[in-house]
Amino acid sequence: MLRKQDMTNRDQLVFFSIDELVPKDHLLRKIDAVMNFDFIYELVSEMYSEDKGRPSIDPVVLIKLVFIQYLFGIGSMRKTIREVNMNIAYRWFLGYGIKDEIPHFSTFSKNYARRFKNSNVFEEIFAKILSEAVEAGFVDPKEVFIDSTHIKASANKKKTYKEEVVKEAKIYRQLLDEEIEKSRAIHGQKPLKKNKTKKQS
Repeated sequence: MLRKQDMTNRDQLVFFSIDELVPKDHLLRKIDAVMNFDFIYELVSEMYSEDKGRPSIDPVVLIKLVFIQYLFGIGSMRKTIREVNMNIAYRWFLGYGIKDEIPHFSTFSKNYARRFKNSNVFEEIFAKILSEAVEAGFVDPKEVFIDSTHIKASANKKKTYKEEVVKEAKIYRQLLDEEIEKSRAIHGQKPLKKNKTKKQS
């Protein structure tokens, strides 16, 4: 029998938590259960003013956005933010509700630039996260690292993985910087100052 879908279901009003919509076996649930991102706050604390300026994007959210992009192989940060808008699991991982506004790419890039452009703190944070993800089995370096050919032949794989993690963090920093610079050029903005890779004290 021919059946037509009742399109009025779109207008249903239901009560639920966003947590109920994320599958129990979702990868991001597993990551959230074992990885603690709170160490980021201490590393970036001196980059934030106590009482000046507009409220910023949570630095953990900034890093988690990059981690989502990396983990799921999304082609750009601009596309990652679009995906977060539509993906319940991504929203849950970031701590955003269904109606919460996800930061626009330009807002992300401004916050990212202000906090990380003149330090190597981003690489330090991202390398630590990648290292923990590799050790927990969430990331297979042989599958995702840019050049893992020498890892397979290495006798001391653990040391090599750590070296590759640092390399990956630097590569992702460069890709993110390039995307932000292209966006600024399109909108007639000045280029960001070159990263001095000076660690914050």
